[in-house]
Amino acid sequence: MGERTEERKAGCVLYLAGVDRQVCGVIWCDGEWLEEEEFPLAVTDRGHLHGLGLFETLLAVDGRAVLVERHLERLRAACGSLGWLGDAGLDLAAAGAAMGELLVRNGMAEGRCRIRLAVSGGDGGPGDLARGKGALVWMCAGAVGAAGEARLRVTVSRWTRNERSAVAGLKCASYAENVVALDAARKAGFDEALFFNSAGQLCEAATANVFLVRDGVLLTPDLSCGCLPGVTRGVVLECAARLGIPWREGELGAGDLEAADEVFLTSATRGPVAVGGVDGRDYAAGELTGRLREAWEREIRR
Repeated sequence: MGERTEERKAGCVLYLAGVDRQVCGVIWCDGEWLEEEEFPLAVTDRGHLHGLGLFETLLAVDGRAVLVERHLERLRAACGSLGWLGDAGLDLAAAGAAMGELLVRNGMAEGRCRIRLAVSGGDGGPGDLARGKGALVWMCAGAVGAAGEARLRVTVSRWTRNERSAVAGLKCASYAENVVALDAARKAGFDEALFFNSAGQLCEAATANVFLVRDGVLLTPDLSCGCLPGVTRGVVLECAARLGIPWREGELGAGDLEAADEVFLTSATRGPVAVGGVDGRDYAAGELTGRLREAWEREIRR
């Protein structure tokens, strides 16, 4: 992760500087199968205009999406927070049931792939939160690169997370803040960017949750800091409990990051990935990071 490579596959994804860049093939949209050029997103859809939308990114292994119910549960909770659960057109169960066929139609029934499931806000005024005319539920698929042996180079972003934001903890279509921070990190020679929040607490990375290990204890920011309640984050904590690894959620500061023995990031498609350094502070390839990655690999193949 961090090497500049390019590859096109059926489906079609371009890996560029370690990023999985989606280029849509066959799309599932509200129960229909469409080619990319047939996608019916309206120019007035507030998902497009204002970022009023939600999404999930899922990992699929050999034609099977993993941890589907956890992702759908998180998406349902996010829809509920926006008042969308009563929308008759919001059929998330149908999307979950169509994931296997989505992979087959895109020639991705083998290997590791990613599925993006998105919900748009549809038409409406800027002061109207309700899903409006033309609102969509849709999915596309693409391949992912291997990340198990990668050791990330990370920098602390000069921007902060607002833990009191109206959309804190939601995986919103308004993702520009993450893109800007990640772009700045990549241009500076790093793989990822870490956010602290406005209270000076360690929060998350631009595209991942963050974990520290100190004296054999696994540490991660509490959700109250404004981080996303990552599905893989939850799985890692469950794996740690099963392995007898003590863990704690809480407020973590710059001193905790500096004093950590190990640091790793987690995301749905890559799982736990070791951090080799943060702004010149090097971290060893740790035993606990390796054990938790092995446990995650077993979990996604169950």
